[in-house]
Formats: sequence, C-alpha cells, structure tokens
Amino acid sequence: QVQLVESGGGLVQAGGSLRLSCAASGRTFSRYNMAWFRQAPGKEREFVAAITITWNGGSTRYADSVKGRFTISRDNAKNTLNLQMNSLKPEDTAVYYCAAGPAYPSYDYWGQGTQVTVSS
Repeated sequence: QVQLVESGGGLVQAGGSLRLSCAASGRTFSRYNMAWFRQAPGKEREFVAAITITWNGGSTRYADSVKGRFTISRDNAKNTLNLQMNSLKPEDTAVYYCAAGPAYPSYDYWGQGTQVTVSS
C-alpha cells in the first residue's frame, strides 16, 4: 500500500509555470506506475500524464492537451513524483491528483489533490 500527498498547486497567470509534487509513503514507490489526473469543476476526471516503473526514470505518456507543455518525472530515491507545467492556460484550471497502480490506465491509490488555478 502507498499513501500519496500532492503539493505545489496555486494561482498563476496564463503563460506561467507551476511544479507539482507528490510525496509517496512506504518503501515500494519504485514498484508503482504513477500518473497525474485532473478534474475541473463540472467535468469528469481526466488523464494528464503517466510514467512507468523503471530504475532509469520510466517511459512517459501525455494527454494531447498537455503534450509539449507538461513534463512528468519521478525520483525513486526520494519517493517523489513531479509534474512540471509550463505555458499554462486557463483551461488547465483543475484539481490535480497523483495516482499509483499496476499499469496505465489502472490506478489503485490516489492523493487528496491540489488546486491549480490559471487566470487569463
């Protein structure tokens, strides 16, 4: 089992950047495939980015809406998942969640979320 805690959200102007982090408890973080999802008000939760299990950092995939602007990474030594978000747009406004699980798109563990608000 793993517990996840997100941080780094906030208010930023369009075109700005934010870096989200997800701290994982336990000693098995490196065994989990990890991902970021988001949920905007009135909308369903949607996939943002994912990274697989590998000792070298993992292969990645992105939603088309964030490709080229967001970068997912993991630090297995620090039990941390990151999401670097650049060129933010108002439509990126949402609560962002990190998730852990056996494989994309199946995730068993979720954090409580962190709010990201992008003003125009």
